[in-house]
Amino acid sequence: MTTRALVLGGGGVAGIAWETGLLVGLAEAGIDLRDADLFVGTSAGSTVAAQLTSGLTLDELFQRQVDPALQARELTPQPDFQKIIADFTHALEEGGTTSEILQRIGALSLATPTVPEAERREVIVSRLPVHSWPQSRLEIVAVDAFSGERTIFKRESGVELVDAVAASCAVPCVWPPTTIKQSRYIDGGCYSIANVDLAAGFDKILLLQPDAPPMLLAESLEEQVERLLRQGAQIEVIAPNEAMKAAVAAVGGNALDPSLREISANLGREQSRHEAARVAALWQ
Repeated sequence: MTTRALVLGGGGVAGIAWETGLLVGLAEAGIDLRDADLFVGTSAGSTVAAQLTSGLTLDELFQRQVDPALQARELTPQPDFQKIIADFTHALEEGGTTSEILQRIGALSLATPTVPEAERREVIVSRLPVHSWPQSRLEIVAVDAFSGERTIFKRESGVELVDAVAASCAVPCVWPPTTIKQSRYIDGGCYSIANVDLAAGFDKILLLQPDAPPMLLAESLEEQVERLLRQGAQIEVIAPNEAMKAAVAAVGGNALDPSLREISANLGREQSRHEAARVAALWQ
């Protein structure tokens, strides 16, 4: 039996909308990715994965991106990406194990003043149409800020879905780390922008990967994809086209800007028309 995994990578509020538009457009072309055997979500992708498996129709999910009356109550940060990238680079250059590097990034995040954690959690509550884990196999990736270990949250983890998504979306030095039990968690994209390696063992893997700040991560997407290909997996990666890149560039590269939601969703839907043939060849 052929097994299929849908992997949704990080890329801010714009990435959430773009991925949603792609999923809607592909469904309109007859490719409904909700029948995947595994959903892996990292950062923005964790939001999309939770939304996709919520039971809402794809059109309802799309309207939640483009209709101001239905949009989530997002905050509007103005992060200093140059400083964040410099801090990340310094943490990597100090060397050590992956966990030690991520511990340093976690310490940076814990020390950076941000909005209150409860206020940020309310954003995630607003984003998710359903707050309980789906029956579908959903894995959400975060990083323990204290230990530096990658953490995979699942239905069996005993963690609320809202908290798992909040943890995965806790961009270091932008949003507060998420408290879960006795630890605190930061964005799963600190380990890998998509954590596509978690789909190892699946026959066919589709990755939707928005653009993200060029931070040096513990593992690159290219490294993970290459390993999966060597193991015999079939993989397709969809990245933003030039129109989507231009939309993000127009707001200074800030993919966290909520004003990008409508245009990003529509651009994703439009791009799906050019991606449908190769996705169908993989998925169907």
